[in-house]
Amino acid sequence: MDSRTVALIRTTFKAVAAEDGGPEKLARSFYAILFTEYPQVRDFFPAALDAQRDRLVKAIAYVVDRLEEPDKLLPFLAQLGRDHRKYGVVAEHYAAVGKSLKSALQAYAGTELWTDEVDRAWDEGIGVISDTMIGAADKESTPPVWTGTVIEHREVLRNLAVVRLKLDQPIQYAAGQYMSVQIPARPRMWRYLSPAIPANSTGEIEFHIRGVTGGWVSPAMVGHTRVGEQWLIGSPLGGLGVPRNTRRKLLMIGCGTGIAPLRAQLMAMTQRRSNPKVDLFVGGHYPCDLYDLEVLSQLAQANKWLTVHPVTESNENPWWHFEDPSESPKDYTSLQPRQVGQIGKVVAAAGSWTDRDVQIVGAPSMVQTTKFRLMAAGTPTKNIRHDPLF
Repeated sequence: MDSRTVALIRTTFKAVAAEDGGPEKLARSFYAILFTEYPQVRDFFPAALDAQRDRLVKAIAYVVDRLEEPDKLLPFLAQLGRDHRKYGVVAEHYAAVGKSLKSALQAYAGTELWTDEVDRAWDEGIGVISDTMIGAADKESTPPVWTGTVIEHREVLRNLAVVRLKLDQPIQYAAGQYMSVQIPARPRMWRYLSPAIPANSTGEIEFHIRGVTGGWVSPAMVGHTRVGEQWLIGSPLGGLGVPRNTRRKLLMIGCGTGIAPLRAQLMAMTQRRSNPKVDLFVGGHYPCDLYDLEVLSQLAQANKWLTVHPVTESNENPWWHFEDPSESPKDYTSLQPRQVGQIGKVVAAAGSWTDRDVQIVGAPSMVQTTKFRLMAAGTPTKNIRHDPLF
């Protein structure tokens, strides 16, 4: 696409999104048109669409912002196309989605903004998106979904669990990637989870899951998962990872279960002959949120290139966290002393990190805040990576 086409797509989308309630109205209109004109696609979506609507608009915004970066956009779309095989979608479904999205945009843009040139620009943009996704799906030889049987479910905190599954066949994913997961209690409600261990030939995979208050899926994963039940897992997504033979020092920042993809990468790195220096900042609201310190301590003790910095916003645990007084205190001498404060402030205050490649994983608000603080401290934007925030 040329710069004129990109500018027209970006201008119309941002004009619609800037209206009061624009993103929600656009999403509602899109799904209303899609399900009215193409009722056969309704079964691909969950009954409750609140989360789906929000994710749709964020995904469109992510793509629109990267139309001039094909080296980043096209691999992302290809991954998405491979992942969408789990729904059983075919080319005609992509056409239905494209037409419905354009109709919804046109309705809110109005006749003054939606010109024939804008119409052609969106046709071209939607064509690039759908062709890339369809092409990647058609070329893929791996299964559209994997089945995983739960072999361990361990509640670490009252709202956080570690779940380990045995897959029907191994998934070849890069440490640091994530994948969509569906549990039997919530059909058609796929959620993104990051493996906390590297891919392996035995087909075992481990997820760290925090129950989101008011959520439909994560509380069921944490509180009601049973050994023996079967989950469905989609194709790997995301671009986080550490290239082999890199000499660039690394800064990794993770909060809560955001530690999972970072830990998987560190475990994979231990199998290499040499590694650059890595500083890992792991954060939580309370000390008990640093649930994986024992594993991180073992990694730091065995690998001198790794330095782990625990950070919490509070110095005390919440009232509901029970600590067994009969247990002896854990020895984490291989870790740096725990600091108290907001993780973005703590990391930014520790240096500009201008010589580092940076990865940030956690809640979208934490990722954005930490990214801005690092940029303000002098870290080049191009050195900072995180997965799409939707």
